[in-house]
Amino acid sequence: MSNKPTDILFQLIKSLEKSEKRHFKLYIKRSSGNEDLKIVKLFDAIDKLMPYDERVLLKRLRDVTKPQLSNLKAHLYKEVLASLRLLKSTDSLDLQLTEMFDFAHILYKKGLFYQSLRVIDKAKETAKLNQKFFFLPQILSLEKRIESLNVTDTFVSRIEELSEEANEANIKVDMVSRLSNLSLQMYGFFISNGHARNEGEEEKVKKFFRQNLPSGSFHQDGFFERLYLYQSYTWYAFIRQDFKLYYRYTQKWVNLFYEKPTMQRVETGNFIKAYHNLLNAHFDLRNYRKFEEDLARFEAFSHTKRVQQNENFRVQSFVYIASAKFNYYSITGQFKEGLKEVPDIEEKLSEYALFLDKHRIMVLNYKMAILYFGSGDFSTCIDYIQRIINDSSELRTDLQCYARLVHLLAHYELGNVDLMDYLTRSVYRYMSKMKNLTVIEQEMFRFFRNSFRFSRRQLTPEIETLLSKIKHLEGNRFETRALAYLDIISWLESKVQGKTMSEVIYNKYLKSKRK
Repeated sequence: MSNKPTDILFQLIKSLEKSEKRHFKLYIKRSSGNEDLKIVKLFDAIDKLMPYDERVLLKRLRDVTKPQLSNLKAHLYKEVLASLRLLKSTDSLDLQLTEMFDFAHILYKKGLFYQSLRVIDKAKETAKLNQKFFFLPQILSLEKRIESLNVTDTFVSRIEELSEEANEANIKVDMVSRLSNLSLQMYGFFISNGHARNEGEEEKVKKFFRQNLPSGSFHQDGFFERLYLYQSYTWYAFIRQDFKLYYRYTQKWVNLFYEKPTMQRVETGNFIKAYHNLLNAHFDLRNYRKFEEDLARFEAFSHTKRVQQNENFRVQSFVYIASAKFNYYSITGQFKEGLKEVPDIEEKLSEYALFLDKHRIMVLNYKMAILYFGSGDFSTCIDYIQRIINDSSELRTDLQCYARLVHLLAHYELGNVDLMDYLTRSVYRYMSKMKNLTVIEQEMFRFFRNSFRFSRRQLTPEIETLLSKIKHLEGNRFETRALAYLDIISWLESKVQGKTMSEVIYNKYLKSKRK
């Protein structure tokens, strides 16, 4: 977490909603012990702090010494979690299944075997109905222990059935585990490296994917097997910039939740992420109409009680919808319209600071920078780009590179002649070091090194030459990665045509709608 405070209790309390705080007070005051009253005071004191400061905290808790504080905080942390578990148990299927197992285990320990088996049957039915097969091995293990102690007339046949059930569950769990591992590994590769930069990198990704894709993956009909298979192919295609394949699997991912609508509630986070990636696919392919339709569907879902009553889902939806809207304004040339969203986005970024990771913040800062660039406000664009450049994060080296390229372009637009030579060399060295240089970037650097030596009459033909070279490479996905980060072609066309970048892109958008 990028903005993670040093104190975990402070973070937990600050994450609570009013209803959760109220529930905690009711939960803890059922006990009248002195320690419990002390932790209520501690809870209230921390709740009022911003930021966390232990010295201020101790001043407010006169009857608590520094050595006592550590123990009280540990006790309070556990009690807040216990309160949340009680409150959220009806809302979380995972918690319900865990609770059923706990009850079954307690009854087993009491020697109430038939009661335990009744709870186990209910747990198994619930798990199977909701595709939660990873719960089954633990549940079945307890059932086998009970059957081994409670010999009945059906003992032999029941043991056979249990063995078969356990084997089937283990096979399912193994397949889900292997596919989810592959999905996570592919996603991790992208976060660390961005898109494959050349054929050599692409071949490595292909080889890794082929070697780790489980045999028989396409013959699975379970929800989670298909979910992680589609996710794996989504990241695989995206890394390779095969945007048609990317679109195909993001659509499959979304469709899966409409085939199994109950899973929209069970796996809400994955449903939200599915829409996020589908909208990214529409962005990459310039599917304007479908983009508008799916963004409307996603926004409608984000306003449902399921999302709004869960902090994690609410934050997740906010980030993805903000990103999608910025993308839409960028591909339609409506940069100034997009800027109207920025104040609200900034407010939300501050509100959700505790819950946002560096990667998401970096992406949103970059997209806001692009809006300012496209609208002609190059100074503010630089301010947003500086947030990325000044960040020491090792995430998304591709985004770090193109942030510096946009930084260079913004200074060029501002006519900062004195800076251009230094910036051109600096950005070139950085992108070379990160192995992020394509022919397009090299041609652009060549132009920038000489751009201020040209007269106004010479400049337009030079820009036309650069535009021609870049358009010539447009069909090579390894050479046009830059176009996914900034529409350089439209920027150059605006120079040639004597129009704003916004006008050029908007005209392309209107032309596409007339087709």
